[in-house]
Amino acid sequence: MLTAIGLSIIVIIVVLLLTEKVSPIIAMILVPFIGALLAGFSFEEIKQFYQDGTRSVLQIVIMFVFAILFFGIMSDAGLFKPLIDGLVKLTRGNVVAVAVGTVLISIVAQLDGAGATTFLLVVPPLLPLYKRLRMNPYLLFLLLAASAGLVNMLPWGGPTGRVATVLEMDVGELYRPLFAVQIIGLVLTLALAAFLGVREKRRILREYGTLQFDDAASADEIIDRASAEALARPQYFWANVVLFLLTMTVLFAGLLPAGYVFMLATTLALLLNYRKPHLQMERINAHAGGAIMMATIILAAGTFLGILKNSGMLDAIAKNMVYLLPDALLPYLHIIIGIFGVPLELVLSTDAYYFGLLPVVEQITSQVGVAPQSAGYAMLIGSIVGTFVTPLSPALWMGLGLARLSMGAHIRYSFFWIWGLSLLTLLGAMLIGVVV
Repeated sequence: MLTAIGLSIIVIIVVLLLTEKVSPIIAMILVPFIGALLAGFSFEEIKQFYQDGTRSVLQIVIMFVFAILFFGIMSDAGLFKPLIDGLVKLTRGNVVAVAVGTVLISIVAQLDGAGATTFLLVVPPLLPLYKRLRMNPYLLFLLLAASAGLVNMLPWGGPTGRVATVLEMDVGELYRPLFAVQIIGLVLTLALAAFLGVREKRRILREYGTLQFDDAASADEIIDRASAEALARPQYFWANVVLFLLTMTVLFAGLLPAGYVFMLATTLALLLNYRKPHLQMERINAHAGGAIMMATIILAAGTFLGILKNSGMLDAIAKNMVYLLPDALLPYLHIIIGIFGVPLELVLSTDAYYFGLLPVVEQITSQVGVAPQSAGYAMLIGSIVGTFVTPLSPALWMGLGLARLSMGAHIRYSFFWIWGLSLLTLLGAMLIGVVV
């Protein structure tokens, strides 16, 4: 019963997100609550699920609110404008070059293994460039999600560490064969970026008739530019650069909690650029709406995950799913699960996938002669590209919040491209003998 109710909760929420029939907040708060009641849990148990779930995302919410304020203030002050102007000149407005460059920038940004930091580094500077070139912002998220997912295969990435824990292996030893798989995946991602860049270039030509953009196009744009110029602080540009780099350094070094880092950085940004109290409050009010909206969504996602995890629904789904297959497919069970790894990202949390499903698959396949490492590699490679194309990813919610984009639209735009990339990467791993 837990499996059926858990699957129903996830399917209903995903459908509601994809169709955008209701807001994400309604879907992720109301549906799990009703599901928990139908499963027979008491109000006291649901209260505990809620507390555990919101506690797990509280630090993410704090970081998210102050990160949006910080990056918004930095953008207002004009920190990213020279970068955007430089990228436009460097690419000469070449849509394909921008798409390929997005992959390369995302790879570098994800090297620390923290998805939230990657979105914070990539989205604010690149989104204005995409808008200026009239490129689809969801293409930015597709390429960012694919690149960050593949880089997350590094030993200090969460998924590889989880597989090593389950298989009781040294994570460095487990990773060595994966380096070649990463190279294959990243080459495929660059090829995909070039292909989608060409497709995007044709779309822009079809819709606008030209790839040239008019810097003085409309009256509204002129007003927006005038407003941006009034907020810009070019005299403090290098001071803002130092503040930005210092913030990122402290964040990467882990000297302070991420939320506290952005709290401090936001106050320093306000003191540096907008020294009068009424200007400071204006900048906070200007960006608070988006921050609060996405913070409520992340808190709603916390209650959703709290109910699914602590009620045992995710574990039940993971364990029962493998028993639906016929015995003849058992030697290939790890590959089958790997093939459906990206769709499973929509259904299972990372912990449920690796700590719930992987041990069961490994136990079954090892009885028919499959090496435990091969089972782990298949499941890791099959799902990892889809890490940031699921509503179960708080970092993705944060990134979409920065861009004020829709989760449902992102999944619709990216899902099948990401799944195809995952399948080709898994095939490459099989061809070079990493997965057998």
